[in-house]
Amino acid sequence: MQIVADTGMDMYLPPEYMPEIEIHIVPHTITLMGKTYRSGLDITPEQLHPMLESASELPITSQPSAGEFAEMYRRLAATDPDILSIHMSSGLSGVVNSARAGTQMVPEANVTVIDSKTLCAAYGWQVAVAARALKAGWSKEQIIALVQRVGDASESNYTLTDLKYLIHGGRISHMKGLIASAFRIKPLIGVEKERGTYVQLGMARTLNRALQGLVNLMLKRHPSGARLRTQVLHGLCPDVAAQLHALVDAEFDCVWLPTEAMSPVLAAHTGPTMVGVAYAAESVFADVP
Repeated sequence: MQIVADTGMDMYLPPEYMPEIEIHIVPHTITLMGKTYRSGLDITPEQLHPMLESASELPITSQPSAGEFAEMYRRLAATDPDILSIHMSSGLSGVVNSARAGTQMVPEANVTVIDSKTLCAAYGWQVAVAARALKAGWSKEQIIALVQRVGDASESNYTLTDLKYLIHGGRISHMKGLIASAFRIKPLIGVEKERGTYVQLGMARTLNRALQGLVNLMLKRHPSGARLRTQVLHGLCPDVAAQLHALVDAEFDCVWLPTEAMSPVLAAHTGPTMVGVAYAAESVFADVP
């Protein structure tokens, strides 16, 4: 079996978490000032943000097309027709629909498309455990069940100080975004499980209170001192990410994964001020090979 994913995930993992199995990536694209870039291939987060600051327009992001998926599935099916295709939430992107349409164009491939119902680090965790289970020889059914379990147990919460990118991308209520921007309110954002869309979970008037608010959201799901797998990701604000890391670390017994900048396509629709934490009970991963 082979695994396909897209660049709506972040998978910054040390070698012990990621086996030597190739993950076949179909990239999203970013269009800015008349030029189109493949996320993670033609552009990095560090290259993107200076461009955003100097551009006279906001970026447009696009999911891979059905044809791009069909091309990938057709190439992979030539060596192994069994494919597990895991993707960024259908509530935040059309990539799942593109993947499903792509499967119809390649009847020789046996593709199972999974909607991660999330993005960024928590999505990357699902891909990573699938790869580990595949390396260990698990069946497709066992791997799908494991991915679902990790998805159900994982949460992602975010905050940011500049809402114009999210408003422009239509991923939050336009009116609420404008009101929050006018009053310099920092929203606390989560990803709900049913449709995999952003939901507002609270607000704060200062960044420090917003960061503590993210920790408080974690405390609603896990008691202080709980052993959690945790990872902080950011648009391009490492100092703020370090603040959040310290606050979380002081409250929980953390198994930390690397703090990194989000993939370019995610940073393009959230902006450089986004910072968030993905977390799940470490016990969920106890039987992951």
